[in-house]
Amino acid sequence: MPTYTAPGVYVEEVPSSQKVLTAAPTAVAAFVGFTERFPADDSRDPEGLAPRLVTSWTQFESLYGSFTPGAMLPLSVYAYFQNGGSLAYIVRVPHTAPAGEPSAISVPAADRALGNPLTVESIESDAPLSISVHPEDPAAEDAPITFRMDVHDETGERVESYPGLTLDGPGEASATVNATSTRVKVKIEVSADADLAAQLELLKPGNYDLVRAAPTPVPVTGRHFAGSATERRGLAGLSIADDVTMVILPDLITAATQADGSVDLGLWKAVQTSLIAHCEQYTNRMAILDAPPGMTAQQIKEWRSETAMYDSPFATMYYPWVKVENPIGDGANREIMVPPSGHVAGLWARTDATRGVWKAPANDTLRGVLDIERVISQTEQSLLNPIGINCIRPFGVRGIRVWGARTLSSDTDWTYINVRRLFNMVEKTIQDGTGFAVFEPNDIALWEGVKRTLNAFLRGLWTQGALVGSTPDAAFYVKCDAETNPPENIDAGLLVVEVGLAPSKPAEFVVFRIAQHKQNAA
Repeated sequence: MPTYTAPGVYVEEVPSSQKVLTAAPTAVAAFVGFTERFPADDSRDPEGLAPRLVTSWTQFESLYGSFTPGAMLPLSVYAYFQNGGSLAYIVRVPHTAPAGEPSAISVPAADRALGNPLTVESIESDAPLSISVHPEDPAAEDAPITFRMDVHDETGERVESYPGLTLDGPGEASATVNATSTRVKVKIEVSADADLAAQLELLKPGNYDLVRAAPTPVPVTGRHFAGSATERRGLAGLSIADDVTMVILPDLITAATQADGSVDLGLWKAVQTSLIAHCEQYTNRMAILDAPPGMTAQQIKEWRSETAMYDSPFATMYYPWVKVENPIGDGANREIMVPPSGHVAGLWARTDATRGVWKAPANDTLRGVLDIERVISQTEQSLLNPIGINCIRPFGVRGIRVWGARTLSSDTDWTYINVRRLFNMVEKTIQDGTGFAVFEPNDIALWEGVKRTLNAFLRGLWTQGALVGSTPDAAFYVKCDAETNPPENIDAGLLVVEVGLAPSKPAEFVVFRIAQHKQNAA
C-alpha cells in the first residue's frame, strides 16, 4: 500500500485477477526422415540435423532440396502443405555418407574418334557447378583457334569466365584456368603428337554439368530415428520444439526396405514403438503412423492385433497407402505409392483451421491423391475400425476420403482422435497460460482469479461447439476452493484446480429408423 504524504490526486494501477488464455497451437507437424541436402547456414549445426521450422514448400526446397530418389520425406512434406498444413519442423536423419570426391566432366570432341580433349573438375566436392564451352572466331586468318569456358553456380549464374583458351601454347587452358580459378581445375588429355588444331576445332560446344560422385548409402536403424536430445538429433531432438503436436516418420519405409524388396517388420515396430513413447512423454503430441504397405485387410488386422499390439491414446494409424504423381518419374514410373501420414497431417491442420481441433478429422478428401493401394469394403472396415485402424476409401464422385477417426487406445475415454487432441490443447493452454499464479499468495483471491480465467476460456470453447451441453454448467466445471486446496496442500505450496469437460464426440454410426405407415380407412 503506497504512502501519501502530500495533498494531490494519485493514480494506482491494480492488476487484474483474471487473465485471458489463448488456445495453444494444435497443427504443428514434425517430419523425421531423409532429404536431398541440408541447410549449412548454422555453424552450430554443420550437418543440418537439428529441427528446423519451415512454413511452405518453397522454403523447404530452399533449405533441404526437392524430391529425390531414396527419400520419402519430401513427398510427405509436399502433401502436408498441399492438404492445408502451414507449420512443420524438419528433422533430417543422415542416410548417406559423402563420396568425398570432386565432381567432374570430360568435354568430348565433336568427332568421338578424337576422344575427350578436356576434363574439368570441381575444387570442392560438394560444389554443384556447370561449365559451358564456346568456340571463338579467330581474330586473324593465321591466329590460333581458341575457345571460351564459363563456370556457372547451382543457380545458373556465371561466376567465372575464361576467353582465349587453347589446348597448347599461349593461352593453354590448364595453365590459364588453374592459376586463377577458385572453383575448378582443368586437365588437357591429348598425346604430344596429336593434331591439337583438329581437336580444338572439333571441340564440342555446349553446357555440361559437373557430375558429383554418388554418396555412399549407410544403414539406418531405430537408434538413428530415436536420436539424441543433447545432440539435437532425431525424435529426441524435438525436445527444443515445444509447439509440435503431430509427428510423422515417412522414411520408415525407406529404412525398413531390405535388399530383396521385403519390409523389415521388426524394424517397423521398433521405430513406431519409439515414436509412440516419445509422444506419450510429451503428452501434447500425436503420432500419425503408417500401416505397413502391401497387406490385405486380413493381414493388417492380424499384424495390428498379434504383432504390433500398440495401445496408446497418443497414436493413430492409417491404411492403406495412397498413389500420387511421381514428380521425378516418367513412363511407367509416373505414379508412386506413398505412406498416407503426410496427407493426413495436412488434413488435421485443415480441419483445425476451418472447424476446430474438436472436430473429428474425417469424412474429408485428401488432396493430390490419385488412387489408393487397395479398395477397402464396408465389411473389411468393420474388422479394422474397432481396433483403431482408420481406413482411406474412395467414394466415387465424393472423392477419396479418410473414413475413420480413432486412436490406438483400448481406453474408451480416448477412443476418438478429436477428444484426445482437444484435451491436449486445453491442458497445454492451461499450463502455458496460468503461470501468473506461481508464487502468488495461495488464498481465496487467487482461487477466484484462476476460476474466472479458466471459466472464460472454457465458455469460449463451449460457444464454438467444442463441448456438449445445453448450458455452460452442463458442458464444463472448474473447482478451485478450500476443498481442493486444504491446509496441507497450501503448506506444501500446491494450488490444485479441478477441471471437468464434456467433449463433443463424432457420430460414427448414423442410423435412420424407417417404418411403413399405413392409413386406416375413415
